[in-house]
Amino acid sequence: MNSIDINNLQNSFHHAVNLSISPGAVSTSPTQSFMNTLPARITSAKLSKALKPFSTGDIRILLLENVNATAIEIFEDQGYQVEFHKSSLPEEELIKKIKDVHAIGIRSKTKLTEKILKHAENLSVIGCFCIGTNQVDLDYAANMGVAVFNSPFSNSRSVAELVIGEIISLARQIGDRSIELHTGTWNKVSSKCWEIRGKTLGIIGYGHIGSQLSVLAESMGLHVLYYDIVTIMGLGTAKQVSTLNELLNNSDFVSLHVPETPETKNLISGPQFAAMKDGSYLINASRGTIVDIPSLIAASKAGKIAGAALDVYPNEPAKNGSGAFSNQLNSWTSDLVSMRNFILTPHIGGSTEEAQSAIGIEVAAYLTKYINEGNSVGAVNFPEVSLRSLDYDQENIVRVLYIHKNVPGVLKTVNNVLSDHNIEKQFSDSNGEIAYLMADISNVNQSDIKDIYDRLNETSHKISIRLLY
Repeated sequence: MNSIDINNLQNSFHHAVNLSISPGAVSTSPTQSFMNTLPARITSAKLSKALKPFSTGDIRILLLENVNATAIEIFEDQGYQVEFHKSSLPEEELIKKIKDVHAIGIRSKTKLTEKILKHAENLSVIGCFCIGTNQVDLDYAANMGVAVFNSPFSNSRSVAELVIGEIISLARQIGDRSIELHTGTWNKVSSKCWEIRGKTLGIIGYGHIGSQLSVLAESMGLHVLYYDIVTIMGLGTAKQVSTLNELLNNSDFVSLHVPETPETKNLISGPQFAAMKDGSYLINASRGTIVDIPSLIAASKAGKIAGAALDVYPNEPAKNGSGAFSNQLNSWTSDLVSMRNFILTPHIGGSTEEAQSAIGIEVAAYLTKYINEGNSVGAVNFPEVSLRSLDYDQENIVRVLYIHKNVPGVLKTVNNVLSDHNIEKQFSDSNGEIAYLMADISNVNQSDIKDIYDRLNETSHKISIRLLY
């Protein structure tokens, strides 16, 4: 299929994207293995008609912050033009670059603010190749008709494993002993060094990462408590507690796995450190604003906590380099780096080869399906809408992708425009002030396409239109 957008009509055809799995992926499950033994007539669907919304050479994708090569390969296999940068870009350069691209892929350092997004004339989709999306102005993007996708699952295991390593390292003071030996000091001690077996881990936020951490911790002999704002069934013997203070009062290790929101800013501050067990440990691999770090430093100096591991910080360097982590970013940095039994890592929770490969595949697949088919399932700021694929032998079909303000009467107006053709299937959904309609219409000649587009473009509440054919 081809597409018509605000600027032009273009034609093309393509082969469907072929996605590989990461080298570290788990082998097929028993269910998958069983499915593979079924006769082909049961497991094989009809050959689907490939959708491609434009001449592939006309699609420009900007990838920043060393997005994994798996994503680049997927986009290039589609024929898109890919511009790749290993780091983030200065704001003024990003404003110039974003003007002409149809999609942009970022990680956590690039901030897509209203100031930047308002210069994006052709942008239709943003990919956050990470868990968080707080670096994007989601509401402004939605009101532009720009869908935003992220990767909520792919690095969960990597973060959970890092936390397990930090729990053991803190309990054994491994960080301090390593620094000492690197400087020539032999300090073999056992005082206040512990096994983790039989201790209690308190997990704040029992989502994808928190629940994986729970399973790993129990397998190593830890008891698990967790606190979440919603009721969630625990895995294994993990027990949900009703208040944050109950978790803090009873945990030897406290690990944070919550999003960055106004409600979670300084979630762990002076009163919470006071509620923690004497000699307990704090681990934060979620977001840098969750912990009040001056209060953490004070709690450590007072002997309230025995150690901490931080992977995230309120302000982080834009790029790697010596001297990048300094008081110029955060006024308390020099105090933090002087603390005993503090493990400080540079936001590497999801930085494994397996996680980055899986994230590249997951987000690139989301973006490709949105660009090629209009499928918005998985979008974080947008109605989630999808239609089944067209059969390969279907001809003279146009897929209408119509993003509009969520007000009464719009669907009636759109369907009046489409009424000269048979509506094969249609689906619409809304998310706040934004609504998204997908419709496949048949018996459409090439001469009809521009007329349909022009008439839809004249409707008063439209935000964005694409036609795939």
